[in-house]
Amino acid sequence: MNFKPWKLSLLAALSVSGSAAFAQTTPQKSIELGRYNEARAALLRQGASNETSFELGRLYQMRDMPDSAAYYFNRISLNPKDATTMVAAGRAALAQGKAAEAQIQFDNAVKATKGKDAKVLTMIAQAYAESDVKDVSKGLSYVEAAHKANKLKDEPALMIARGDIYLKQENGGGEAMNSYDRAVMADANNVLAYYRKGQLNVRSRNYNEARDAFQKAIALDANYAPAYNALAETYFYAGKYDEALSNFQKYTSLAEKSSDTDAKYASFLFLTKKYPEALVEIQKVLAREPNNVTMNRLQAYSLYEVGKNDEAIAAMDKYMKITPAEKIIKEDNVYYAKMLAKGGKGEQGIAMLQKAIAADPTNTDLQNDLATAYLGAKNYPMAISTYKAKMKGQGGLTDQVLLARAYSLNKQYAQADSLYGLVLTARPTYAPGYLMRAQANYGMDPDSKQGLAKPYYEKYVEVAKADPAKYKDGLVEANSYLGYYYYQKGDKTAALPYYQQVLALDPSNQNAKSVVDSMTRPKTATKAPVKKK
Repeated sequence: MNFKPWKLSLLAALSVSGSAAFAQTTPQKSIELGRYNEARAALLRQGASNETSFELGRLYQMRDMPDSAAYYFNRISLNPKDATTMVAAGRAALAQGKAAEAQIQFDNAVKATKGKDAKVLTMIAQAYAESDVKDVSKGLSYVEAAHKANKLKDEPALMIARGDIYLKQENGGGEAMNSYDRAVMADANNVLAYYRKGQLNVRSRNYNEARDAFQKAIALDANYAPAYNALAETYFYAGKYDEALSNFQKYTSLAEKSSDTDAKYASFLFLTKKYPEALVEIQKVLAREPNNVTMNRLQAYSLYEVGKNDEAIAAMDKYMKITPAEKIIKEDNVYYAKMLAKGGKGEQGIAMLQKAIAADPTNTDLQNDLATAYLGAKNYPMAISTYKAKMKGQGGLTDQVLLARAYSLNKQYAQADSLYGLVLTARPTYAPGYLMRAQANYGMDPDSKQGLAKPYYEKYVEVAKADPAKYKDGLVEANSYLGYYYYQKGDKTAALPYYQQVLALDPSNQNAKSVVDSMTRPKTATKAPVKKK
């Protein structure tokens, strides 16, 4: 399944990172679950201690607040007899991107324990796993040292750290999965290991395996909120939007209540096309954070999607004013162009789309949007030209349908008919194709004298009758045409069943009711029906 890059980025922003903790106290578990405010409050209640400061440092590192993280790590005084204080100093340096300085502190910790303390070595490995350091060699060297100190026993926390370090490599997925599997073999009830396996399977697009891993994590801990978030993400990628939304709602019921959680929920509602519901959540966040970039963006997008175009333009104007230029994405310009086109400012919208295409000429989505903008501006020749340029003679069925529609709007019915013929040859059960081809032929024969549209309306009725609720409007149109065709030929007997079928589909259809009454009422002058497509 293909998604636009901005949607992938937005979905990735919903991900919740869990971290391997070297002890399983309640605050550390809260950090793993992303419940940062809860963890912070619990840690502060414990009073000042080295362990409290260490976990507060980790907490702020998880929240991407490196200065605060370094502050708490550095609050631990260096003690030459306590290697963990040197690990804290190393983590403070890593948090601020000072890799060389961190290495000195970690080396001192190893020397202080003669390289034999598995706990210290694991802490250092975890420091690299939880950092932004891309060079994995140092981190892996500590993993190997810790493994040796553990007498080659696969200790779960170390194996998870090993996997997390390998994930920093573009091609490290195989070793990462091997690491998480080893963690599970060492501890069959390790929730974080299953969670990590699921995350890696999502990255590899192995959605069934990802689902199974997340469900296993949930079976082990029904309150493990990150697994519900990740499971929702998995279902979204697999195109199962109802399951995606229900799991994300479960996540929000378990996750810490915060603006961040509300923003994630709003984003997920938008991605699953629940636009009115998304607006409610978006506005909750904006009431507290009026300059939240993502929420301002999605507010404008959502207003457009629910048809409030004037409000969407106002929201987009505000968003553009408060957002730094480097955070403006191509999709912003696309949505803005659509809004302008819909608001009668098509030329401005078209200019924006042309600029976006010039910057990304291979983006076929942008070319579709430009063609749509031309259609909105009733510039059909340019819409045709744009679709043809996009297709370059190699277009798929969808492209052919779009181009045929543009031809019809430009009253080039023969060209439209030819394209619809190609589409229906390739997909003979495509019901809308017969309706569109009938309409194109009606354009060439508006008086219905030749009956050019007749065979295609008949075929449409044949194919669409399997689902009359879905194709109701088209069936009303087709039966109305066929009824009129026979009526104007003087064959009222043949015409009557078609008008009766119109009434069965649409009992309020006054034209069909009038015609049926006139043909079934004895000895009454028959009133000619209104011609309908």
